[in-house]
Amino acid sequence: MSLVGEEVPQVIRACTVARQIEDFDLLIEDMDLIFQEQWGNLTFEDALGFLKTTESGAVELLAVALDDEDNDSLNLIRAIIEAASERKIKILLIAEALSPIALHQLLRAGADDFVPYPLPERALQDAMEKLNKPQVTASDMALLKQAKGRNGAVFAVHALAGGAGGTTFSTNLAWELALLAEPAAKKVCILDLDFQSGSVSTYLDLPRTEKVYELLCQTGEMDASAFFEALQVFNDKLHVLTAPSDMLPFDLLTPEEIERVILMARDHFDFVIVDMPRPVLHWSEAVLNAADLYFALLELDLRSAQNTLRLIRALKADGIGMDKYRYVLNRAPRFTDLSGKTRAKRMAESLGVSFGLSLPDGGSQVRDSNDHGLPLAEYAPKNPLGKEIKKFAGSLFETSQTSSLAAE
Repeated sequence: MSLVGEEVPQVIRACTVARQIEDFDLLIEDMDLIFQEQWGNLTFEDALGFLKTTESGAVELLAVALDDEDNDSLNLIRAIIEAASERKIKILLIAEALSPIALHQLLRAGADDFVPYPLPERALQDAMEKLNKPQVTASDMALLKQAKGRNGAVFAVHALAGGAGGTTFSTNLAWELALLAEPAAKKVCILDLDFQSGSVSTYLDLPRTEKVYELLCQTGEMDASAFFEALQVFNDKLHVLTAPSDMLPFDLLTPEEIERVILMARDHFDFVIVDMPRPVLHWSEAVLNAADLYFALLELDLRSAQNTLRLIRALKADGIGMDKYRYVLNRAPRFTDLSGKTRAKRMAESLGVSFGLSLPDGGSQVRDSNDHGLPLAEYAPKNPLGKEIKKFAGSLFETSQTSSLAAE
């Protein structure tokens, strides 16, 4: 019990950490609004020492404000974040003009969330509310898997060699499914998971936005609203999650986070096309497990054969089943090319696989349609590759319809 007139020590509930907090005047205003007198400021040099004191035990939030001039201090900032994380203090990054690579490193070090600067209205308050929400647990993921939404079919597309046509196939397959789905009141989306060189946005003439990066960095708090805000719509029919606007590390997401994104898409769409990066990654198996079918594209050449053989060996070594794999031969020999057909047969036999789909060479129209940002059905309706993909999409759609009716 305090005596009358005794000064009560002010409890510090939050701290900003910045090289010069005066450069973040909007942050100062929001901290005053939320915490009133119960917040303080530290420089990078003082923050580590403060976190070792007993006074830091009452701190709920550490708001680390930084910009592109702080790149040389990233090691110190990472140490501050790690120390605060050990003390179970929530860490919010306030970032202005900081590279996605640097943000990724700091998030991996233990930061809970980030907000771009200048701060949008209520951004700090909304971030605080998110941080105080319970985290997604394994049981939550199990419930999400049992979600009673559309429970859409997931088709992954993976090019086993550069230029094998994986993105061309996935974007045109998605568009053909979207054309078939519209009359049946069904919905289609495509997810570009190539964080470094994804081209779905180019092939559909869509801009890359920061909302994609924000979504990928906050999958734990992702809800349907946040997911749809990051999507764009092509020609009012096809929903698209483009690759991020900047080149990002492939380990930006964990297998669990990748699974969460796919499950969210599956729950709201009847067909989900996943355009995969060419490397096999630590989360590739998560996509394989979530997919109904996994299309591996290759060409009739030695590099494709060698890459396919390496893939098969790697999967068998890890005990990963290949029953979902469907091998697609792109630029396949024409009907009259008997020697080419013989080579394709020998290649399949030597690899121990079968080509479930053979796609003809679409010629220069394929390149031109991609450069114009239009699917082949819109740019060159008579193109042989477009026709074959349309036929294949029809069989997938019909099979899906039959399976849905059988399930009912």
